[in-house]
Amino acid sequence: MLRASGNSYHSIALLHIFEQGLTTMRSKLKLFIGLGLVAILSTSFSTDYSIKIAKMKYNGGGDWYANRTALGNLAEFCNQNIGTDINPQDQVVEAGSNEIFNYPYVYLTGHGNVVFSIEEAANLRKYLLAGGFLHIDDNYGMDPFIRPEIKKIFPELDLVELPFDHQIFKSPYRFDTGLPKIHEHDGKRPQAFALIYQGRMVCLYDYECDLGNGWEDAGIYDDSPATRLKALQMGANIIDFVFTQ
Repeated sequence: MLRASGNSYHSIALLHIFEQGLTTMRSKLKLFIGLGLVAILSTSFSTDYSIKIAKMKYNGGGDWYANRTALGNLAEFCNQNIGTDINPQDQVVEAGSNEIFNYPYVYLTGHGNVVFSIEEAANLRKYLLAGGFLHIDDNYGMDPFIRPEIKKIFPELDLVELPFDHQIFKSPYRFDTGLPKIHEHDGKRPQAFALIYQGRMVCLYDYECDLGNGWEDAGIYDDSPATRLKALQMGANIIDFVFTQ
């Protein structure tokens, strides 16, 4: 497992990257290793894949386990359509765990309360400053709970709404009006909010969109094939952005 030291990694960890033969992953995902987190293929991971993504388990009573098939389907879509090499097996990581540093992308979803302890917030800040990325997907009802918890991680930052011309909406799939509307919820327009730290996006929060439901297996919801495709394409844009920003 790669451990962070400030904003860089120990040279022995970097050597380990090359010994594990991750050049394929870096060429496909254009992973920038100068500043941030580098995904490591640990001995516990399948050697068939170069990278893992995970869902966050959190406290507070909210259903962190929602969208059970979402990440696997997103990984398979990205592998088939944008040339990534992501393991589709579902992984769960806790906010305060050292294991979080193994995952360059962590997904958080649910419908209700989310609580980070002081220690968990500090660990998440360290993870994000080391190059990690947190994607928060409001599954409906999360907004009043997640915003105070985000402030625990970065009290000096405010969520900013991303404009429609932001790069995350341009490539590899174009979304001229921003996030697609997957589920109606309260009928409000979908919004993409972000935390930007020193010019780098460290957290994306999609609100009134429900991307993860669109990533779920067909038939779980009444989403049309066209709606599911839009959700997966937007998810692919997010994954692509994580590794190319």
